[in-house]
Amino acid sequence: MATYLVNDAAVARCRELIDKRQYVLDSDWGQVQPNAEAQNAFLEHHSWDDYAAWHLGLTEGAHDGTKARYAFAYGDLRRVHRTALIACVYRASEWRHKEIELAAHDLLQHLDRVSG
Repeated sequence: MATYLVNDAAVARCRELIDKRQYVLDSDWGQVQPNAEAQNAFLEHHSWDDYAAWHLGLTEGAHDGTKARYAFAYGDLRRVHRTALIACVYRASEWRHKEIELAAHDLLQHLDRVSG
């Protein structure tokens, strides 16, 4: 099983987007999460650092500048999705990635406070 580090830059970016009210509170994450085509289109116009900022986890052992390096997406490459944060909490909890789980949980609580 892969192990992950918390991507502190992504946590900060997610918090910033929430504070700027760049979020979606109700969505079907399974339908709106970026597929490979959307990710590739994003990478055509953005840096790997920009791509990384949409992922709460960094896969240990995977190289920067590869999709394998980044895990636990929290948004659609434009906005934070509440359902994505819930999915991150759930997946991280299920596979016992405690640091990712706690980071996603804290962001979810922050989103709920800000959105009222």
